[in-house]
Amino acid sequence: MATKAFQKTYTRLEAITKATVSLHAEGVSNDELATVEGRLAQVVKTRGDLVTLQVFAGTEGIPTNAHVLFRGAPPTLNVSGQLAGRFFNAYGEPIDGGPEVEGETREVGGPSVNPYKRRQPSELIPTGIAGIDLNNTLVSGQKIPFFADPDQPYNAVMADVALRADVDKIILGGMGLSNDDYLFFRHAFEAAGALDRIVSFVNTTEEPPVERLLIPDMALAAAEYFAVDCNEKVLVLLTDMTLYADALSIVSNRMDQIPSKDSMPGSLYSDLARIYEKAVQLPTGGSITIIAVTTLNDGDITHAIPDNTGYITEGQLFLRADSDTGKVIVDPFRSLSRLKQLVQGKKTREDHAQVMNAGVRLYADAQNAKTKLENGFDLSDYDLRCLDYAKDYAVRLLSIDVNISITEMLDTAWELFAKYFSPAETGIKQTLIDKYWKQK
Repeated sequence: MATKAFQKTYTRLEAITKATVSLHAEGVSNDELATVEGRLAQVVKTRGDLVTLQVFAGTEGIPTNAHVLFRGAPPTLNVSGQLAGRFFNAYGEPIDGGPEVEGETREVGGPSVNPYKRRQPSELIPTGIAGIDLNNTLVSGQKIPFFADPDQPYNAVMADVALRADVDKIILGGMGLSNDDYLFFRHAFEAAGALDRIVSFVNTTEEPPVERLLIPDMALAAAEYFAVDCNEKVLVLLTDMTLYADALSIVSNRMDQIPSKDSMPGSLYSDLARIYEKAVQLPTGGSITIIAVTTLNDGDITHAIPDNTGYITEGQLFLRADSDTGKVIVDPFRSLSRLKQLVQGKKTREDHAQVMNAGVRLYADAQNAKTKLENGFDLSDYDLRCLDYAKDYAVRLLSIDVNISITEMLDTAWELFAKYFSPAETGIKQTLIDKYWKQK
C-alpha cells in the first residue's frame, strides 16, 4: 500500500462480483469515493477492515491486482450561484460544455434538517395546473410524488411545473432519462428563458444505472445551498424514482443480499425516506419542496416502490388518461395533498375549499351516472347534466394542459356550476353562493 496525502492505494482484491469488489483496507468510511483501475467506485459496506466497493461502470475486465485508490471523502459538489442555469452528470461534472463551478465544496447525502429548526409549511406553491392548484394545492416544504403509468407524459408535466411554479430555484434530478427526454428538458428550459433559475443533474439510459443513486443527493445538496444559505424557495423535481429504486435493487442483488417484497432491498423504505425527508420549511424563509415521479407497473400502487413512497410522502398526484375527453388529467379521486388545508382559504380565496369539494362531488356523481348508463339503467335529468358537466370539468380544470391562476380556476368552477346546476345542487354555503354565483 502506498499513501499520498489523504489518498490510499491498494493492489489486492479479495472478491469481485458484477457490480462490486471487496478488499482489506484500513481507515475507510462508508460512502467514501475511490477509483478501481481508474473506474469510479463508492464504499457501500464495511465489516472490520473488509471493505466492499460499488463500481459504477461495472467490474468487467477488472483484475484481482487492480489499483484501488481511496479519495478519503464521500461525493462532493461545489456550490455557489454559478450552479444556476447549468447541466451536470451524476458526479456533479458539467455536461453542457461550460466551465467547472467555483465555490464551496460540500459533501452530498448528509442528514436532513434538524426537526427543531423546521417550521410548519404555510406558503402556497402555485403551478398553473388546476388539477393540482385547485384540488390538491401544494405547500412549500411538502414532499409529494406523481404516480403515473410509463406511457403518461409525466416528464412534460414536470417541465410545466418547473416553468410555472412561483419559486426562486428549480433543481431537476433526472434518473434514467432517454436522450430525447434530456434534450426535451434542456430545450424547454432554454426556450422559456428560465435557465437562470434551473439547475439540472442528469443520468441517461446510456450511462451506468448505478450512477442514478448519486442524482438525488447531488440535486438535494444544491437545493440545500439555495434554501439554507440563500433563503430561497426551492422546488426539487426527481424523475423517475422507480428507476432509482431499480438501481438500488441491482446493487443489492449483486451483493447477494436477500431481497424483500418485489425484489426490492430491505432498506428501500429508509433509502427513499432519506431523500424525501430533505423537504423542509425553514424559519428563515427558505424551503425545499420535493415533487417526484414514481412510475407504476400497470397502475399497481401496491408494488413496494409506490407503497413505501405513500407512507413517506404527504399525498400523491395521480395521472391518468380520461376516456371521455382524451385528455391526461390529474385524477381527483386518487390524488391527495395532505397539506392543502394549510393554504386553502388562507393564501387563496375564501371559497376555495367549498368550490373544490363541490367540484369533485359533482364529478363523482357523473361517474355514478356513467355506471348506471353502462348497466342499462335510465338516467335522470340530473344524471345527464352531471355527464355533460364532467366533460367540461375534465377539459377546463382537470387537464394537465390547463395553465391559469387559482382565482381563474375558482371562477371557471363557478361558471360550470351555474351552467349545469342550481345553487342548491352544489351544496355550497349560501353566503358564498350570494357572493360568487355566476348567472347563466
